[in-house]
Amino acid sequence: QVHLVESGGGLVQAGGSLTLSCAASGDVRCIPTMGWYRQAPGEVRKLVAAITSPTTIWYADSVKGRFTISRDNAKHEVYLQMNSLKPEDTAVYYCNDPDGTTCPGVEIVWGQGTQVTVSS
Repeated sequence: QVHLVESGGGLVQAGGSLTLSCAASGDVRCIPTMGWYRQAPGEVRKLVAAITSPTTIWYADSVKGRFTISRDNAKHEVYLQMNSLKPEDTAVYYCNDPDGTTCPGVEIVWGQGTQVTVSS
């Protein structure tokens, strides 16, 4: 299994910045792609950014130019630098592999997420 733990959320004013971290443990070799999702109240969970080793990166249009995803493979960590935050960025943020694991039988256990609240 792969276990994920998110951290770094908090309350910030519009226009502010936060950096989220995701620590992976377990069969980390099975998750070459990592992404950040968010889920606002009453909405479905949506992918907002993804990174594949070594350098393929994707962003949702809603965060392009404001968010930056990066990873430290040695530490098995993924980060999301969020700038120019807007109230509509308020959500619980999760990390996971949008492509699923590359290892048969290995599952990814969703973390509890980290709450980001942006006040206007």
